[in-house]
Amino acid sequence: MTTVLAVILSLVFLPLGLSKIAAVPVMRQAAAHIGMATGLYRVVGALEVAGGAGLLMGLTLTWLGVAAATGLALLMAAAAVVHLRHGDPLVRALPAVVLTVAALAYTGAAVSAG
Repeated sequence: MTTVLAVILSLVFLPLGLSKIAAVPVMRQAAAHIGMATGLYRVVGALEVAGGAGLLMGLTLTWLGVAAATGLALLMAAAAVVHLRHGDPLVRALPAVVLTVAALAYTGAAVSAG
């Protein structure tokens, strides 16, 4: 279970983070939509890349995967809050909520597996 979640989450976070770091147009628009500077959005992207890589490394170092998933869960929870405070409809915050739950599921499964 943890392997599948780690791979799926990494396949989500690595490209998203890299596109934020590269400041591709759609990511610049997303940053502008919530009033975030592109530089700060790049920091978020770097955190996503670090988290995705940490999940993959967590396949051999469980503590690292748990730390990465916990960090990603906090990051995505914050993203959901930002969307809702910005006045976005719930559907705009839903991907962040789903990713939060998935990262927490990984954490729970990894901790229970030992």
